[in-house]
Amino acid sequence: MSKPVFRDAVAADIAAILALSDAGRPAGAAPVTSDAGDPAYAAALNRIAADPNNRLIVMERGGEIVGTLQITLIPGLTRCGLTRGLLENIHVRPDCRGQGLGSALVGWAIGQCRDAGCGLIQLTSDKRRPDAHRFYGSLGFEATHEGFKLVL
Repeated sequence: MSKPVFRDAVAADIAAILALSDAGRPAGAAPVTSDAGDPAYAAALNRIAADPNNRLIVMERGGEIVGTLQITLIPGLTRCGLTRGLLENIHVRPDCRGQGLGSALVGWAIGQCRDAGCGLIQLTSDKRRPDAHRFYGSLGFEATHEGFKLVL
């Protein structure tokens, strides 16, 4: 197996990222994405790329996209101005799970957050994904808070 490569996403990656996101949804959950050619996705990628506190990452192995995540740096006031790293939309292609790629992806992102001066990394995971929760726990993440969302 070739070593994974991590890079910032480009417009040509949108369909693969959306497919990974939908494949990672809990069993029975409806997909949340629509046509990858919708200009809204390219506009969203452009907003992410233009923001120095955000990176949308793809992980490739053998020239194929096998994982993705977004890193957001959140400057804070509390804890003496602690910067937090937020990892979002973390997904590995289902047929590639169990091969250490998720650990490589999250480990790489932790290194990026550390290099950016983060003192804490946080993430959310759907309550209906117990396998993902065990995975994050195996990497040292603790379920210390209850998350809330409000769809607008």
